[in-house]
Amino acid sequence: MSGEKILGIDAEKGRWLLVVCGLVVNLCLGTIYSWTVFQKPLQGYFTALGTAPSDTQMLLPFSIFLACFAIAMPLTGKYIEKFGPKKITIVGGVLTGLGWLSASFSTRIEMMYFTYGVIGGLGVGIAYGCPIAVSTRWFPDNKGLAVGLTVLGFGFSAFVTANLANWLIGAYGIMASLRIFGLLFIALIILLALPMKFPPSGWKPRNWQPPAKEEEKKKTDYTREEMLRTPTFYGLWFSFFIGCLAGLMAIGISKQVSAEVNVPAGISAMLVGFFAIFNGLGRPAFGKLTDMLKPRKTAILSFALIALSALLLILKPTMEIYLLSFAILWGCLGGWLAIAPAATAAFFGTKDYPRCYGVVFVAYGAGAIAGPLLAGYIKDTTGSYLNVFPYVCVLALIGLVVAFFLLRQK
Repeated sequence: MSGEKILGIDAEKGRWLLVVCGLVVNLCLGTIYSWTVFQKPLQGYFTALGTAPSDTQMLLPFSIFLACFAIAMPLTGKYIEKFGPKKITIVGGVLTGLGWLSASFSTRIEMMYFTYGVIGGLGVGIAYGCPIAVSTRWFPDNKGLAVGLTVLGFGFSAFVTANLANWLIGAYGIMASLRIFGLLFIALIILLALPMKFPPSGWKPRNWQPPAKEEEKKKTDYTREEMLRTPTFYGLWFSFFIGCLAGLMAIGISKQVSAEVNVPAGISAMLVGFFAIFNGLGRPAFGKLTDMLKPRKTAILSFALIALSALLLILKPTMEIYLLSFAILWGCLGGWLAIAPAATAAFFGTKDYPRCYGVVFVAYGAGAIAGPLLAGYIKDTTGSYLNVFPYVCVLALIGLVVAFFLLRQK
């Protein structure tokens, strides 16, 4: 075990290179969060061709993408184990790139439902779990931090890719930009996937031993079927769902709420990139907290912060409170993308991890679909997006109770 190498470097140090590879892969996959940058230019392009899609139609590729992402993620787990993370990451990366490439030849928005939405979404769903699975296996001593850094790229992506997309669209046009992104994703993800592998059975860092309590447990690794029979799984699933639902309800309306609290229009567009930084940094921060405090206490802290942010917006919806609250909300949503995978490994082990986390991740897809729909319904029935936040506060308190009673190792 001591002679294991990663890219010619001793595994003890080389495993951090796998985290970097996973981070950059997720940076590519997370470009979905930059959809708002592509939306208006695409709408103008299709209108010039005579089809004039509505705003609702322009959001459908984004929604279909997220749905396919959430569907593919749990179905891919067993293939990561069977074929290894390198091959599955390459398959997902190629599909992701092909989704963007084929979308660039669309002449109607309906064509993008399948090209960008289905092909691209399935590609991201296939590739997404691979770097996370690799990090959990190589870092039994720092699962939360390693996973948090790996998925940081997904949350931070909008800050990087939105600016790049703006420049490319201005320089080369919308469809050429889609093609450039597609080719870039294929090349980068294939290259970054090459070193990805699982450690040999029984590998562990030098001078590290599992905590005494962990060694005493009769059951440390669960299959997916065994996991589904535990109350801890349902506590984790509902906590993850509520965290994503509350977070995405707020995040999906960031720009609209900024207008209601009188943020200048020119600044509100820039704030999406600013908040994306908190979304990215929330992942390693909450990942490290999960290592230190364990999943239950970290989840409770997250829900307390979400509830506090929503309460501040209810009591005093000013521009300053908006900036503070939304920075926290974006950070907590990013945090759940680190808490959930680290908690899955902590509660159910890593032997069947890809399949186990695939089922847990369905909570993200459910939250991604339900959150924006609920926010839109509240706006339509009450006339203000600020009326979303009493619901966010209540959801966070429900999440806190669920985490307190169910996020326990059985």
